[in-house]
Amino acid sequence: MLRANTPSLAKGQPPKTPSMTNIEKYYNKFHEEHRLTTRHGQVEYRTTLHYIEEAIASVAERSLSGVEGPLKIADIGAGTGRYSIELCHRGYDVTAVELVPHNLEILRAKHENIKTWQGDARSLPFLEDETFDVTLLFGPLYHLHGDEEKLKALKESKRITKKGGIILVAYVMNEYSVISYCFKEHKWAEVAAKGGLSEDFHTICGEEDLYDYVRLEDIDRLNQAAGLKRHKIISADGAADYMRRELNQMTEEEFEAFCKFQLAICERPELVGAGSHCVDILWT
Repeated sequence: MLRANTPSLAKGQPPKTPSMTNIEKYYNKFHEEHRLTTRHGQVEYRTTLHYIEEAIASVAERSLSGVEGPLKIADIGAGTGRYSIELCHRGYDVTAVELVPHNLEILRAKHENIKTWQGDARSLPFLEDETFDVTLLFGPLYHLHGDEEKLKALKESKRITKKGGIILVAYVMNEYSVISYCFKEHKWAEVAAKGGLSEDFHTICGEEDLYDYVRLEDIDRLNQAAGLKRHKIISADGAADYMRRELNQMTEEEFEAFCKFQLAICERPELVGAGSHCVDILWT
């Protein structure tokens, strides 16, 4: 119904559904690599990467690996590998899982040292229990509809992550979607006529819709059901998606200041949930 951005879930043992076909069609055309290099995409990418490194440092301090060597990171829904490749370059042992063959081909062509699988975030039988120190789930929950399907992905990520490890989970947020699509793009009447909004303006998405949008209370409910404990939650992009044109007009110095501003405020509770994406940082 409404719109958002970023990677997908990953291949799967289950037979393909129409929504999976739509996802593949979308990512065969959508240039995710380009999105994360735009200025509004850089804000999200740089903020998220900062918190990935923070999570890695926290895990390393707890000596969870138990063996010599780099920390193990799983990137579930890796897209074309924007995070996987950077983390591999930084010396981590990265395993990437992705649904869309087109995305996976791009990732494999760019970096042969990353272990890759085509797979579905809801079912990862090729990955062993408690293998990874840090797991990234940065796309699957955009596209999975309803608590039951989202919980499958969360529980699989929990299963493959070491006890005391960290899972970072990205969501697309309800209010940004309503503001940008229904009101900024003047689609409210069309969406309302299709029954796409509840009385309190929560989006109602069906299997035919590419994205599923959440509020903070939805995320809290999922964490409780999955048995995951929050370390912190951040607004990955803050105001960036609301002001793409203004970001493009900034000088380099001004843009750098904006990125510092975003990093300084992204944990503020009054702002989390207002941006396009949030990242929930969880202990297993």
